[in-house]
Amino acid sequence: MDTAVPAPAPPAATIDQVIARMRSIDAVLPASDGVACFNRMYLEVTLGVSQRVGQGFFGDPVFVSNLDVVFANLYFGAVDALSGPPSALPVAWQPLLAARTTPGIEPIQFALAGMNAHINHDLPLAVVSACTKLNTAPDAGCNHDDYQKVDKLLDASEQSVRESFEPPGVVVVDQHTAAVANIIGNWSINSARDVAWDTALALWDVRDYQMATDLLAGALARTVAMASRGLLVVV
Repeated sequence: MDTAVPAPAPPAATIDQVIARMRSIDAVLPASDGVACFNRMYLEVTLGVSQRVGQGFFGDPVFVSNLDVVFANLYFGAVDALSGPPSALPVAWQPLLAARTTPGIEPIQFALAGMNAHINHDLPLAVVSACTKLNTAPDAGCNHDDYQKVDKLLDASEQSVRESFEPPGVVVVDQHTAAVANIIGNWSINSARDVAWDTALALWDVRDYQMATDLLAGALARTVAMASRGLLVVV
């Protein structure tokens, strides 16, 4: 069966371009598509970041803006890979991209699998890239404080998507709902971002050693892919 594939596009250069690209992806994909489920959640968070950058919420808005753009472009690269052969799919994203039209997987499973790939794999790479571009370091200035400020936005978004699957106050659940709740219950966005920061520090320390960087990044991608497969089990 043919499935919708967003057209590849040049990398975004600003947060506004990031938002525009996410909206274009949303317009092309069916609401039930696994990538669309993640994209909606990601768009909501990015709109929040954009708003707070303009409000002076972050200590270093230049760092946050650059990180946001570099980070998003890694996701867009994964989406663009859908236009190529299956072998071109990024390892960390392959489980979600390959299963995005699989019946029986709930939207929240797709959303969290996307967050797993993007946070646990892409975010450490984005931190290193943004720091290199801006001639700074992960632990310099208020970079880590600003990184943690984003957690509050992600908390609200994650809670929203969880409640859309299992609204508060629901006492009686069927076997399927209980099984899905069990799968997603072990994944935490804050824990993922804490691990991602530690991974970014490790990648930063070995950035001048290509072999070490490649080994660490390769192992990271494979580990993240395994976690995503666990989140995308049909129950």
